[in-house]
Amino acid sequence: MKKGILIFLSLLGAAAVSAQQPADLVISPVKVIDIKTGKITPNQAIVVRHDTILAVTGVQQAKRYKVANTFDGGNQYAMPGLWDNHMHFGGGDTLAGENKNFLPLYLAHGITTIRDCSADISAAVLKWREAVNNGSLQGPTIFTSGPKLEGYKSVWLGDIEIGTTAELHQALDSLQRIHVDFVKITDNTMKPDLYLEAVKAARQRGMVISGHVPYALTLQQVTDAGLSSVEHLSYVWKAGVKDEAALSRRIAGGEIKGRDISRYILTHFDTAAALKAYRHMAARGTAVTPTLSLGQILAYFDQDDHAHDPYLAYIGKGLQKTYEMRVKRVMKDDSTAIAYRKEIYEKESAILPLLQKAGVKIMAGTDAGYLNSFDYPGIGLHRELALMVRFGLTPLQALQASVINSPVFLHKKDYGALAAGKKADILLLSANPLEDIHNTEKISAVVTKGRLLDRAALDQLLNKVKAANAQ
Repeated sequence: MKKGILIFLSLLGAAAVSAQQPADLVISPVKVIDIKTGKITPNQAIVVRHDTILAVTGVQQAKRYKVANTFDGGNQYAMPGLWDNHMHFGGGDTLAGENKNFLPLYLAHGITTIRDCSADISAAVLKWREAVNNGSLQGPTIFTSGPKLEGYKSVWLGDIEIGTTAELHQALDSLQRIHVDFVKITDNTMKPDLYLEAVKAARQRGMVISGHVPYALTLQQVTDAGLSSVEHLSYVWKAGVKDEAALSRRIAGGEIKGRDISRYILTHFDTAAALKAYRHMAARGTAVTPTLSLGQILAYFDQDDHAHDPYLAYIGKGLQKTYEMRVKRVMKDDSTAIAYRKEIYEKESAILPLLQKAGVKIMAGTDAGYLNSFDYPGIGLHRELALMVRFGLTPLQALQASVINSPVFLHKKDYGALAAGKKADILLLSANPLEDIHNTEKISAVVTKGRLLDRAALDQLLNKVKAANAQ
């Protein structure tokens, strides 16, 4: 009888083992940060299968999974991988290889998703997007606009220049054929009426629209047309004057231009008017990507010219040459102009808490990549988050701007949290980023699409980029 019971129990145990759900990776134990609420749950295990999180559960409960690999989380802090919601590939086909080196830089800094806000090497970017998605290329997930829409004789290379309704629809057709993730529309030579028409047409096609805003238009006009996001704070700063419509008419008529526009905004900015404009923006669902980093670099270039930044070892020589245009421009400023550019930068950036208060979705993006001087892919996002906190957001709000608001903007529901069914893009930190935003740089490991890269593997990525640029 006893022998029969033992056999039965043995068979029962074997059945339980065989019934265990398979998993590829378990990270345990960790303190899981809920970026939506700020709650931290200790003694957790994250269970991963392929590129998806199977479960976030207690350490003991994780033992019910049949696991191929385990990683000691060391009671460190786990959160979703970061997003850089505004970067640029570019500089021409001859610099494609240097641009491709951005991909390991992003992963090495815990950034598992990037949004390319137009490139002049879109054919290469689209190939990289596909290769990353199918696992044949290691890098962050890429969402891209492809070439942006502009007017005739734009200063930007590789854009699609349009001047008529027919050309607008041909351009949108071409973008949909290459399956862009969103549309980028900018204001260099785009006529204001065609700009509004472009936003409305893209919206009617169900496309997400990101853009610069012609100063001849008001923020209300572009949000009512359906613009999904405003890129850069200067455009929403303008909306804080007491009568933006009057200012826009004067700009359209050529009465006020250049630096005089900023001087006008500086003099006439009104907090009550700004909040009213920003609340309308929020009600229409228009987000903003502040891109504080580049402005800070250029405003304070007299104090730090970045010529000896150690990070330049990771940036190709060809890409560094694309920095020269902006450098030459700021180097021409005299002491009065230097003081003025700093004042404008500080005043623009100070509206960040007003946007947060009004309920506008703020997205973390750097403007890093080619052309934008010393605004670095990878480390740049950590600087952007720190600047967001400096100008009035809490560390949690800054993290939400990267991890939650960015995927919401692109209607991607399988990101934004460490939870069952979400993408297995995970950042493991040795210190709490809610206490100090600079702790996002204390990276112990990154999981991208379910594959774990420990600190040694991340350092190897950095070393390979450095070695490639040294040749």
